[in-house]
Amino acid sequence: MAEPMLKVDGIDVYYGAIHAIKGISFEVHENEVVTLIGANGAGKSTTLNTIGGLMKPRTGKIEFLGQNISAMPASKVVPLGIALCPEGRRIFQQMTVRENLEMGGYTRPASEIQDTMDEMFGRFPRLKEREKQIAGTLSGGEQQMLAIARALMSHPKLLMLDEPSMGLAPILVDQIFDIIKELHKAGTTILLVEQNARKALQVADRAYVLETGKITLSGTGEELANSDEVRKAYLGG
Repeated sequence: MAEPMLKVDGIDVYYGAIHAIKGISFEVHENEVVTLIGANGAGKSTTLNTIGGLMKPRTGKIEFLGQNISAMPASKVVPLGIALCPEGRRIFQQMTVRENLEMGGYTRPASEIQDTMDEMFGRFPRLKEREKQIAGTLSGGEQQMLAIARALMSHPKLLMLDEPSMGLAPILVDQIFDIIKELHKAGTTILLVEQNARKALQVADRAYVLETGKITLSGTGEELANSDEVRKAYLGG
């Protein structure tokens, strides 16, 4: 099997005195969708923030395409090809849709930004219709589309999505997961953190269960969806 694109090896992460991530190891291979599921506070977002360079592991190692990125700041991680679409969308509320997308492409040569933006407008026609609209006035679903499109502007090799369906109506949740499936089909490698375990396991090639900072189960999306333990804890049955 080819070397993993992302390899997380025994990382420990602390918030002050709180031991948030306890020696977790996992990997993501090219063209996979890998999902981390678990209850609130299990450490899922902390894991993504640490990979993205927003936090530093105290021990252990994170490798991306064979390069050790454990101590790299986010400003160096993004140009390597990792994009994080953060929890709560965090779009630039006062800027237009177009300006948000331009911000997402800041690591790219200026000559390529318009082409990439046209690509995003092709993929998300709703954003094209609202190109000049102030992002804070978009609906929740549109804001999530914008957050994903903004992350894709950097042409990432690895797209990390943190709770993309949070706070959305069921019909919009379906739309967001359709987008994830389309991105996967187009060859994007995705690391997904998601409260909606049922939906996440449906799109995942492989999955890991995080409980209070530790990985307690792993397997294919299908295996975990059929596991009694996962069904009881996360799928309501």
